[in-house]
Amino acid sequence: MSLITVSEIVVSVVLIVMILLQQRSADSGGLFGGGGGDGSFYQRRRGLERILFMATIVTGALFVTLAILNFIL
Repeated sequence: MSLITVSEIVVSVVLIVMILLQQRSADSGGLFGGGGGDGSFYQRRRGLERILFMATIVTGALFVTLAILNFIL
């Protein structure tokens, strides 16, 4: 196994864990399209939730980059 393949596997596991750590507070009404009463769908991410969100995006981009490099090389 090459270094790129091993690092792609590690990054993919980290990405899966980061996605699973993100909690989306959706009650049963939200699952079926019901609103929260105030009509707002989007909420602002703050603190650790925002850091985790941004780190997930960076990790996803790193995974795509490693996949392309693994394909090319």
